Amino acid sequence: MRKITLWTTLTTLALIGVALATISAAVTFTSTFKSVDAGAVSFAGKKVAALVISNDDSLRMAGEESLARELSARGMQAVATYRMAPKEELRSAETARPWFERAGVEGIVAVRPVGVDTRQAYTAATWVSPNYSTLWGYYGYGWSSVYVFGTVPKETRVSVETTIYSVSRNQLLWAAVSETTNPRDMREFVDDLAKETVKEMQQQGLAKGQPR
Repeated sequence: MRKITLWTTLTTLALIGVALATISAAVTFTSTFKSVDAGAVSFAGKKVAALVISNDDSLRMAGEESLARELSARGMQAVATYRMAPKEELRSAETARPWFERAGVEGIVAVRPVGVDTRQAYTAATWVSPNYSTLWGYYGYGWSSVYVFGTVPKETRVSVETTIYSVSRNQLLWAAVSETTNPRDMREFVDDLAKETVKEMQQQGLAKGQPR
């Protein structure tokens, strides 16, 4: 992907009001994978690291804490990865691996933003705007391709990749790609993503139900 941090891009978009208040930011899983060996692995009562792969430290830490809470609520000894090792050590497999192994981590749940797609959203207001309501108004607009901020809202879709690995087996157990439309608040988005990720793990038999 581009060198620009995806989380930073999202934060900027949120601050300028791209996310519309009238549209919910539901998390939808568009693709999932489950290893045939996943059924033989149980993380119940075991140490599991919550890992968010992002250059945005505040969102990385918030995301790992949210994910760790959800995993702990389902019987795992979850820990946020940023609490285990310096971030400089976590950026390469060679330096990160000893930290996970020394900590006795059995599994890692990793979340990584992989794409941000912003597209024009057409609403009823679009067709009654000055750019579309008259022929010559549209003609001039069409040739100039001028965007009038606030007239045509933008729809932002965020794609996030979630993977679960067994440390001892060095094996991928489960993976999914989720999509969220117009996240209004980054912290809320991270919390919702963590909840929906663990809920999906529960449905796949990789996490037990949350105690009442």
